[in-house]
Amino acid sequence: MKRQILSSFAAFVVILAAISCELKNKDFKNTNKEKMDATESLPMKPNESGYADVNGLKMYYEVYGEGKPLLMVHGSFMTIPMNWAQIIPMLAKDRKVIVAEMQAHGRTKDIQRAFTYENMADDVSGLITHLKLDSIDVLGYSMGAGVGFQMGIRHPHQVRRLVILSGVYKNDGWLPEVEKSFETMNAEMFKGSPIQQQYDSLGNDPAKFPDFIDKVMGVDRKAYDWSKEVKNIKAPIFMAIGDSDGIRYEHALELFRAKGGGKMGDVNGLPKSRLAILPGTTHIGLISQPDILIPMVKNFLDSDLNTAPPTF
Repeated sequence: MKRQILSSFAAFVVILAAISCELKNKDFKNTNKEKMDATESLPMKPNESGYADVNGLKMYYEVYGEGKPLLMVHGSFMTIPMNWAQIIPMLAKDRKVIVAEMQAHGRTKDIQRAFTYENMADDVSGLITHLKLDSIDVLGYSMGAGVGFQMGIRHPHQVRRLVILSGVYKNDGWLPEVEKSFETMNAEMFKGSPIQQQYDSLGNDPAKFPDFIDKVMGVDRKAYDWSKEVKNIKAPIFMAIGDSDGIRYEHALELFRAKGGGKMGDVNGLPKSRLAILPGTTHIGLISQPDILIPMVKNFLDSDLNTAPPTF
């Protein structure tokens, strides 16, 4: 029974990939029978796409829209269309949206280098420099949220505001059963899934798929704690989780309090950082309901973050 529970949770990324396909008007029942191509187009075309040479990596990226720049970092095992197909069009209406595929993901091939949050943040920093941008907004989901935290720590001059979706800054920010599930994840759980199909469709050696899964999961199989550094990030942070996300509420609240939250705003004023716990929402559900989430993200990015308490 215990193994069944852990395996079920471990499959959340597989389900997320399937949901992404469904959101793009695919027949969900036939998802596993169709060849998932990571190069499949989004509902809109990028203004620019290509590869950036950063830290020995050829990082694939796309740029959509015009306006203030926002860079988004996907979750584990995902690609640009699988993670952002419904979100890019909503954000690119009035801003420049930059999306990239991290080391070993999608069209960004793996290299002989450790797979770490720190390295991925350095890659994102290199992409920002490649695009000749200065201080920009950064949004990360799940694994990408960890990259976002590291951007705020390692490259603070490049981060104007930081949006963290379903992410943690300390390994025990996850519920205990979630942490345990990371140890049980293996390639067999992804057999026949859109994640395996996209891996094969990009010309990768199918025999190395288990190595890919193990490498990506490796970042969450060891202890880490960035509490001190994250609490000292100067950029305003908007952290959003689901009420059934798998992340401890106390973990999110600890950061919010450190950023000035946890007080009565009518008396003390509002903090520049924000926290949202979406009702009836799972880890997957957070990005599968963009009509609820994205207006909050846009409000945070566009607001002057006036901290004065409201008045009648």
